[in-house]
Amino acid sequence: MIIAELAIFPTSEGTSVSRYVKAAVEALEETGLTTHTGPMATCIEGPDLSAILRAVERAHRAMVDMGARRIHIDLRIDHRLDKEATMAAKLASIGKGDHA
Repeated sequence: MIIAELAIFPTSEGTSVSRYVKAAVEALEETGLTTHTGPMATCIEGPDLSAILRAVERAHRAMVDMGARRIHIDLRIDHRLDKEATMAAKLASIGKGDHA
């Protein structure tokens, strides 16, 4: 399993961009991957890198389709190869329970 953290927002659409972010989050949720949205980013859990990148592309496309002229993307990926890693396992390891 691969875990990624995605922050995506338009920089060309003024001060409040929540409607764009909402569309991107909805696009991520439609992928069927496990997601957890926080106040600054969305974590995504996928079986492989291709699934993660397809999800990011869907979020990007949602903003393009809304007319955003400039989009900023921050993407961090944690691909642990020595054992199966999930968002729930990472949270459990620090005593935070299952938030995914």
